[in-house]
Formats: sequence, C-alpha cells, structure tokens
Amino acid sequence: MYSYEDIMTFVEEEDVRFIRLAFCDVKGVQKNIAIMPGELKRAFESGISFDASAIEGFGAETKSDLFLFPDPQTLVTLPWRPTEGRVVRMFCDIRHPDGSPFALDGRRILADAVEAAAAEGIKCFFGAEFEFYLFKTDDDGNPTISPYDSAGYFDIAPADRGENIRREICINLDEMGIRPEASHHEEGPGQQEIDFKFSDPLSAADNATAFKNVVKMIAMANGAAADFSPRPLDGKSGNGMHINMSVSSDDGRDVQEQFMAGIMEHIREITYFLDPLESSYARLGEFKAPKFVTWSPENRSQLIRIPAAAPENRRIELRSPDPAANPYIAYALLIYAGIDGIERELAACEPSNTNLYRAEEADTRGLGKLPETLEEARQLAKSSAIVREVLPAELVEQI
Repeated sequence: MYSYEDIMTFVEEEDVRFIRLAFCDVKGVQKNIAIMPGELKRAFESGISFDASAIEGFGAETKSDLFLFPDPQTLVTLPWRPTEGRVVRMFCDIRHPDGSPFALDGRRILADAVEAAAAEGIKCFFGAEFEFYLFKTDDDGNPTISPYDSAGYFDIAPADRGENIRREICINLDEMGIRPEASHHEEGPGQQEIDFKFSDPLSAADNATAFKNVVKMIAMANGAAADFSPRPLDGKSGNGMHINMSVSSDDGRDVQEQFMAGIMEHIREITYFLDPLESSYARLGEFKAPKFVTWSPENRSQLIRIPAAAPENRRIELRSPDPAANPYIAYALLIYAGIDGIERELAACEPSNTNLYRAEEADTRGLGKLPETLEEARQLAKSSAIVREVLPAELVEQI
C-alpha cells in the first residue's frame, strides 16, 4: 500500500524522470500525460488538468476541464524504457474541478460495482485470457495483413515465430507485477494467447489495459504489429477475451451458480459492451466463439463453461467477450448482473452438453441467442433496465 511519501521517495531513489498519468476513454483506449517529478506533488494534491472535449465521448467544449489524480497503488516502472531516467506509470481517477468524480470514468464505474457487491457480502475475482494476432510490417513499419507465421494451435518454433515475442511480453508483464499464467500459439496463423493470474476486479481491469499496451510495444520493438481486433482475418479464428470469474459470499453460501444465472439472464442486453464492434459479430458463432446462451461443464462450444479444476479453483469462464471491450465497464456490468442473480436467487438452466458448433437446427431450437449484429446489441442495451440503472446517464446516451 503506497503512500504519497512512498511514491516521492521511490521517484527520487530510482532516478525516475517521467511519470505517466494514465486513464481510459469510454471505449477503453488508454490515454496518458507525462509529467516531471517536480509536478508530482501537485498531481496528488490538486490534480493535473486536461481538455476533456479532446477525448472521444467525454463531452463538449463547454465545461471541458477535468483533472487526473494518480492512484498510488498502481505505480509500476515501464521496463522497456531506459533504466537511467526511468519512466513510471500510474492509473488515475478523473474528477471535476470541484473534486467530484467524473461520471464517465470507467475506473469509478467499476469501483462502484465492487462496492455494491461488497455491500451484499460478495467478493469477486477476475482474470482474462487474451488472444491477439501478430502481423508482419512493411518497410515503413506499418502493419500489413500478412501473418507473422503460419503455425497453428500449440505449435512450437521454428513454425511458431512468435515464441520469443511472447517470452519478452511475459517477462515485461512479470516485472510490472502482472503475473502471466500461460502463453502459447493459438489456432490462427500468427495468432497468440497469453493468460494472466486473477485478481480483484479493479486490478484485473488495470492489468487488462496495461497488457494490451505492453503487447503492442514489444511487438513493435520486434518488427511486428499486434492486432486485438475481433476478426482480423476472414475465415480464420477471431480474437476473444475470455473472462474468468470466481465469486464468494461472506456468509459462506455457494453463490457462484446464482451469479452465473444472473449473467445469463442479462447477457443479451449487456453484449453491446462486451462485443462493441461490427466485426465482433462476425466472430461469434465460429471457431469456438459462442452463439447461444448456454452453459456446460468443460464444453468450449457454450457461452459459459465451468473448467475442470479443484473445488477451491472453481470458476466461471465467459467466452463471448472480445478484446475491443472496455474492461472496466465490462467487468462492472458482469458484477451487477451477477449480483442481480444472487439477490433474486436465480437458478441456472440445465447444462447443454451438445457440441453446438456441429448441432442440427432441431437441437438448438428454443435456445436463447446472443445478438447477431451490433445494431441488435445496441437496441437491446438501449432498452435494458439494468443498463440504465447501473451505468451513468451520460454513458447510456452514447449507446
């Protein structure tokens, strides 16, 4: 638990010359401003101002001043930057000039969801499995659509040319306190997967945001380009962001199934925030990406699967989201949906043990479906009571 004094001592003793104050726009795209150590005291005490009207979705030119207040618990050194004149990064809370929270701050939205869960005696832990492609670059360093290799699932070098890049990514993540659990080549040509250890929801969302930045930086340093878009190549596997969730209750109740039932109850109306691009819907229903609102133990053709694990490691794996999602808003909505399931004591439907990728129409008739287009997802979100109840009106208006 770092204090302001701890940060100041660290900056002085570790030869830190630049402090990046990071935040995300409403789409989850990371932004930052760099300050020198002499401005750090001001940042903690009164914030660093920026023009909100220049950030997509943050508002118009009138009353556009917002302030960044660094969260000292998120301090990390950026290991790919020089060791002399180090660069560190902290995620920030966003506030109005009067000190009140900015409604469209995704970290605040997620923090509120965590507080709502705690009020019900519920603790949640999240971990993500990210898929991404590596593409070759042209002579000017611009990305092409030529895959970095033609390897397949779990292949090794020399067919897997991304092995050293994944290694370097994992080393950098580890140095930043983000613990990779596994990395491997995925099914698509040039496609990679890296999974990292679960943590509390806010740290998990911070880690997800940092992860994408690290991957892109290390790929670029190795002459490649990382692509997290949902469907980079026609006819090939899309990129998923599988979200693993474990849930516990302060009174010892087993509430995981009710939490899962709440997610399934609301999944159609929150999918707009989990799969936010038109190309997201080209991914769903193909190459192990789900299409129906179903669950099953271990079965990867379902929306939710319960991976085989020891009881203490039991978790829910949601397989529909993709890396274009804003993790702060996505995690917040999943928490609120799960809480609703617990409060209403919802029961999960019967598990579907069918391979839904090969099932006949007669086998899937009557099953709930995820939205098939971005527009369908948008309309479901607009008409959703839970979305309007838990998200700020300023965000709902942008749907």
